[in-house]
Amino acid sequence: MDGESCIRKAYDYIFRGDFEGAIHWFELAIEADPGNAGYYHKCAVSCARSNKWAKAKEYAGAAEKLEPDNDEYRYHSQFIQAKLLLAEANGLLAESPPRLLEAGDRLGAAIALDPLSFDGYYTLAMVRFTEGELMQAHDLAREALRLDPQHSVAKRLFADINRKLRMKRIRSTLNRDKG
Repeated sequence: MDGESCIRKAYDYIFRGDFEGAIHWFELAIEADPGNAGYYHKCAVSCARSNKWAKAKEYAGAAEKLEPDNDEYRYHSQFIQAKLLLAEANGLLAESPPRLLEAGDRLGAAIALDPLSFDGYYTLAMVRFTEGELMQAHDLAREALRLDPQHSVAKRLFADINRKLRMKRIRSTLNRDKG
């Protein structure tokens, strides 16, 4: 079967809500025409929709490699890489004790790849707040709120950071006045 026929079959499966079946047909299209970047990209999108992030990364990377000047393929590849970095960071934060430094590095890289990642900004704000890096936490929480202004937990974090910053300024002023 040729690649285009496989793609049509894949879309039939998507319309039925069967992403697993669609992925299978996208992979058959790739086998039929391994030089077609669009097939890899379509398969990567379906894998991402099915939360198969490692597989999505593989196919998105292949699409980007075949067509490095394609902005859509590059953006999607970066989005997937950011999702994987965010998952790694969350794993590091779930350890006992949490590995804040390593998680922070991964979150920073995720934000660089996907500057619209609310979860990246919010989680990194939490890490910086925990580390006592209040100004960085403030800026990151503000950016998270810019991306999702109604997020109640991010609002609370931002308020907590501002409260701590005010207390720090008051203590600094009192210490300066005593000296």
